[in-house]
Amino acid sequence: MGNQVPGVRVPLIDEAEAAGRTAELYDLIKSRTGLPFVPDMFRLMSSRPDLMEVLITGYGGVFLGEAAVLPRATREMISAWSSKVNGCPYCVGTHNWFLSQFGGSEELTRAIATANKPSELPIDARTLALMELVTQVCTGAHRITDEDWDRVAEAGWSNEEMLEAVFTAGLFAFINRLVDGFGLGTTVTRSRISRQSDGDEGTAA
Repeated sequence: MGNQVPGVRVPLIDEAEAAGRTAELYDLIKSRTGLPFVPDMFRLMSSRPDLMEVLITGYGGVFLGEAAVLPRATREMISAWSSKVNGCPYCVGTHNWFLSQFGGSEELTRAIATANKPSELPIDARTLALMELVTQVCTGAHRITDEDWDRVAEAGWSNEEMLEAVFTAGLFAFINRLVDGFGLGTTVTRSRISRQSDGDEGTAA
């Protein structure tokens, strides 16, 4: 079931061939993201709509719900930077594109793609404290201490904001591993989302 894309280890069902619950979820994804196509990160799960629904729920909780406490640009910055730390340039490009759509500067998106540590990002001290916590989530969450948490709170972040930031970073640890583990991120250098500004969505990935 589904079409095999060279380099991708699982079948990706084309939108025109989707049926049943997969077709319903494809329609849901497009309606909620406002994109004219289903991002291929979701299509990785297209032969298992039960798992795709879990992915949609997690993604929607961060980006598409009404209860978010962090600005969308901050959530996109966390997503792009977490993907950089996790070694997933495919997802960096996707969420840098979203970041640019929600007010992120070209200087910031370029730095996220090239920086090696959060102190190299063009952000203020308060934001740096949060991004250092995000980096800890990606590189060794078990080493985060109460003192680390308190340091971010003292920089001016609420517990609710920090919860959302850590959840977002954790979600991208999951998404990055799916994208790379199934071969999408290692086969295709840029996602269709990141290529939209080029006027080239491409036909795969």
